[in-house]
Amino acid sequence: MVDYLLHHGEGASLLRIVMMKFFCYTTVFNAIELFSLTRNVSEARAVTSAMSAMKILGLNAKRAEHYGRWFASHRKIAPLNLLVAGMCLESKLPLVTGMPESFRGVHGLLLVKGSTVDAASSAAEILSRAETL
Repeated sequence: MVDYLLHHGEGASLLRIVMMKFFCYTTVFNAIELFSLTRNVSEARAVTSAMSAMKILGLNAKRAEHYGRWFASHRKIAPLNLLVAGMCLESKLPLVTGMPESFRGVHGLLLVKGSTVDAASSAAEILSRAETL
């Protein structure tokens, strides 16, 4: 998302490429993180606009106990990344990221490295390059 918002220059951003091939979701945690980085109304509008193109997944309070146990066993992963990974696992969705090292240790997560996505790839090709952690 940050790459998309800051993208200038030749070619499409990673998010735009992925959105051409898949229906994309994001999480409320990604939205919070992006809004925390905005410095003015114009930047906040850009975040809102980017978010409107995707369904935003939230966390169900009924899963709090599960997430609490999961957090306790994954202390080396940043809390927001852990929440995002957990939502992907629960929703059975792959995670596309430019920072795959941030999710190492999350077993069962289908991870798509941003560097493996290009404009020529089909959705099937992109998923075939995914790595299950």
